[in-house]
Amino acid sequence: MATSKQIDEAARKAIFKVFINGTAEQVFNELTKTDEIQKAIFFNRMHIDRFEPGETVTMRTANGKFVSMIGKVLEYNPHTRFTHTLKFTAYDDPECTVVYEIAPKDPGVELTLTVENMPMGTKTAKNMASGGTMICNNLKKIIETGQPAFGYRMLGVLFKVMGPLTPKKCKTENWV
Repeated sequence: MATSKQIDEAARKAIFKVFINGTAEQVFNELTKTDEIQKAIFFNRMHIDRFEPGETVTMRTANGKFVSMIGKVLEYNPHTRFTHTLKFTAYDDPECTVVYEIAPKDPGVELTLTVENMPMGTKTAKNMASGGTMICNNLKKIIETGQPAFGYRMLGVLFKVMGPLTPKKCKTENWV
């Protein structure tokens, strides 16, 4: 089953759902790992001191030189739900809220990625509308096969090549 996508502009919300042939633990651990690159989330590495409400979470490039997003943990319930705010550092758009929910479905799990308070008509909204599908599809592929899709891996190579063109305002020292 491919990722389903529903965008409700009036509610400022986008919902993405995908069935994954894996366990809730596998999916949750992949979404919250901090010890290595998160291949499903644009080859960034999550940085956080503790998974507790109010703690700052950043997603940084593999080399740590740039922060792609920053937010605050709102909720952390292992293997079922992780919620945080999100602001892309490259844009001056308002933040939104990202909710990952994992529900067991025999013989796997259903992942629901919801973006709430999405600032419609912004670059953030545009990126979240396409990025949510990419995250879900690649998380599914990683859990089921161990690797993201080939085209997405090539996007990762492009990110490395384009690194020097990252806006200076995204430099890590500006955000931590």
